[in-house]
Amino acid sequence: MTFQITSVIGPVLVLDDVADGQMHLAALFIAPGTAPPPPVEVAGQAHPCTVLAHHDAATVWRARFALPADHSSEYAWNGDSYGVAGGLTGDLRMAYVSCNGEEVGDMERETSERNAMWERLRAEHRQRPIALLLHGGDQIYADEVTQGHPLSEDWPDRIPRDPSQGDLADLRRHLRARFLERYAALYAAPQFAWLAARVPSLMQWDDHDICDGWGSLPRSRTYSPVGQALFDVARDAFLVFQHAATDDDLPARFADPSGLHLGWAVDAPELRIVAPDLRGERTRRQVMGAGGWQMMEAEAARRAAGHSFLMSSVPLLGPRLSVLEALMVAIPSMQKYEDDLRDQWQSRAHRDEWRRMLTLVRDMAQRDGHDITVLSGEIHLATRATMELGGGLQLNQLVASGIAHRAPPRAWARTLGALASFGENPLPGHPIRVGRLPGQARRYVAERNYLMLERAAGSWAARWDLEASGMTEPLAL
Repeated sequence: MTFQITSVIGPVLVLDDVADGQMHLAALFIAPGTAPPPPVEVAGQAHPCTVLAHHDAATVWRARFALPADHSSEYAWNGDSYGVAGGLTGDLRMAYVSCNGEEVGDMERETSERNAMWERLRAEHRQRPIALLLHGGDQIYADEVTQGHPLSEDWPDRIPRDPSQGDLADLRRHLRARFLERYAALYAAPQFAWLAARVPSLMQWDDHDICDGWGSLPRSRTYSPVGQALFDVARDAFLVFQHAATDDDLPARFADPSGLHLGWAVDAPELRIVAPDLRGERTRRQVMGAGGWQMMEAEAARRAAGHSFLMSSVPLLGPRLSVLEALMVAIPSMQKYEDDLRDQWQSRAHRDEWRRMLTLVRDMAQRDGHDITVLSGEIHLATRATMELGGGLQLNQLVASGIAHRAPPRAWARTLGALASFGENPLPGHPIRVGRLPGQARRYVAERNYLMLERAAGSWAARWDLEASGMTEPLAL
């Protein structure tokens, strides 16, 4: 199904940075033709739209402006006013979502069913405003964008070895059009669009924003001319549609202005949010490259007051997966799932890096003297875990996944729960325990969900909204 862009889609708010008591924002618009959308207006001052990207079917625009970080405010666009909660200096509410789609047939799903949890989140915001919306990966499911072109129709199973430059240029045009179509369809959905115009977003990518298993696929695929074309187009789309940015004007929160990796961090009063890039430098043997590790080492050495949230698109704490990996290698019918396990920090291929990351997180907590919370998605289940950091400090992990992806069978949740019962201890003296959500009997909950994070009187708590079970009681962090 082709999504037709017949009117302006947007505004979609993106948080560029927090500085000097202000939220520096970008408003993203997708418009048919080449005429610019009306400007964004703040206190009578107009902020015009500038071009981010040209497509055959539409033009992508951005307007940048600032609003107060310490209290609620509003902006106007096209005759309508949009309230923005702000209030980052005191009591605060944030939402965390991930896995906004499915691998097959996502564009054909019935809108109200697909976006049922977005509607719940919209109602939550109307009841008590949300200041920030954190997206933890798989904001789109791009797995089908390769279909319909001879070079990529059979990706990743069969690809041409030496395609011509003309054919590769045609492939890039095809992929750009398909990425535009998917982003436009998602951003036009009324349940998402209403929220996105009022709650600034911060986004981190994962594999489906490129293709299923990107970085865990064989090098013969990812480093092929077709694979590199797919990555380049997906990366450009990620910057344009998820960050309202391009390579030559990354917001100040990005750690590497050159964009060799796309990790970022935001500091607000008594709050730090860190999102390393776990896809841009990923290979079958590494999760992050030199740039990503340099960023994390700098964050570990930097003091930050209040509470730190570390966004890890794949869970940082989890059960021992080596048994499953061994089974998948031994059983031919299960080998197609090997890439899914190699995606995880707990994979045997990444165990040294996993220990390195856990050590850095421990050092961050011990240097700042406060607990750290990891926010993760990716597994289409809700769960939580803890790791003792020493000195009375704790690493909490909260997993919320997915907001649109339907839950896997409950048998899979029970399997993971059984593996978790064995425990894991990658850092001696710092055991990992997978716990239960408040009110839940099992460690993993197979329901669509999102996460609410709330700061009141300086203390943080988390609640999951589960599709069938409803909102959990608060979990103190």
